[in-house]
Amino acid sequence: MAKKTVAVLFGGASSEYEVSLLSATSVLNNIPSDCYEVVKIGITKEGRWLWYGGPVESIASGEWINNPANLPAIISPDPFHKGILKLCGNTVELVPVDCIFPVLHGKNGEDGTVQGLFDLAGIPYVGCDLISSANCMDKQVTHTLLDAAGIKTAKWRVLHKTERDSFEHFVSEIEEALGYPIFVKPANAGSSVGISKAHDREELLAAVDLAFEHDKKAILEETITGAEIECAVLGNEKPQASLPGQITPCSEFYDYNAKYISGTSKLDIPAKISPMAADLVKATAVKAYQTLGCSGLSRVDFFVTNGGEVILNEINTLPGFTNISMYPKLWNAEGVPYGELIDRLIRLAFERKEEARG
Repeated sequence: MAKKTVAVLFGGASSEYEVSLLSATSVLNNIPSDCYEVVKIGITKEGRWLWYGGPVESIASGEWINNPANLPAIISPDPFHKGILKLCGNTVELVPVDCIFPVLHGKNGEDGTVQGLFDLAGIPYVGCDLISSANCMDKQVTHTLLDAAGIKTAKWRVLHKTERDSFEHFVSEIEEALGYPIFVKPANAGSSVGISKAHDREELLAAVDLAFEHDKKAILEETITGAEIECAVLGNEKPQASLPGQITPCSEFYDYNAKYISGTSKLDIPAKISPMAADLVKATAVKAYQTLGCSGLSRVDFFVTNGGEVILNEINTLPGFTNISMYPKLWNAEGVPYGELIDRLIRLAFERKEEARG
């Protein structure tokens, strides 16, 4: 059987550019070479798309961008092309691809933006589609849909940037509703970028301003005391949930540094929770996945309180794929090693394309 060509996208005009480089390096080092030919497309922080033919080891460091052989390249939105247009001086070369693996985190990669382009191009791609990606990226939309489905989340409020100047007039109502400490998050960001934990009004105002540096909406949430639990979901129409894992952060909460830089947060697989709580986490993860229309993969994060209550924190449609990331570790614990996991994700992309054809 002829090998399929997979385009791996990395980088991106996102605050999570560096995380994408780390994830993509792991994916490229583990994608089954006996099944797939790989082409590498790097996207700079400024949004330039470049055909990258250099070594994988130069990606994580960011050195890839200086490769003199880089060429401008774009995914054609024309479904008759089904490929990448590589611009070589005054000529254009069409490189057909069978599937796209967008190893892109955060804005412009995990929010439905590029998924819309892939849909226009008619090319199968790994991960959630446009609508589900947008649903999960916007925390206000996520909360609203999960509330409607009866899935418990933390108490929350939304604040728009246009309301910032009048925030002091209704801050007392928020303090009464949520109580300190309050988590403040940009509505559309990931990997804990721009998130703060406010212990008083002064910190709350500063946290809101920080969140508005990353998005026009801020989500304010009550603090939930409990074990931080993550569950990996895989599949399309009939998704499966992994056994839950547990995180003990090396900092006050599982922030960007704890996730990707320090590597000192403790991961327990399986999680140190009761079998009943573990089953509820898995069932709720699948329900949330289906409620939000996810496909391919997502990581669903929870709090489990001392009383055994399961409270959903967030859903990540393209979770970290670094060597310390929970998603591949959870499936590895289920007997699905990294390379096989990548293969399954690509096959799920082809399956969804076939399902869409009816």
